[in-house]
Amino acid sequence: MEWMAWTLPTAAFFSSIAVLLVVMTVWEIRSPCVERKGFLPITTTRGDRLFIGLLGSAYLHLMVLGLTSWPLWIASVLALLWLALVLRWG
Repeated sequence: MEWMAWTLPTAAFFSSIAVLLVVMTVWEIRSPCVERKGFLPITTTRGDRLFIGLLGSAYLHLMVLGLTSWPLWIASVLALLWLALVLRWG
């Protein structure tokens, strides 16, 4: 059986996702959200916007890797901007 190599960037990525989920859960318990409509074509909650933002970030990374010769850090910056945009105004 082969095991996944947990490098520091891999561990940091999965840890940050776990921390983000815990923070969002605590935030939802302390202050339940109300569905709202932003620039996304659907009514969303905080959790919906987080999921859409993370999914879009993954696709942005894949597009940068597959369609350009840019370094990966540019994809990460674009993904963070996309995530912030969706969470705030989505």
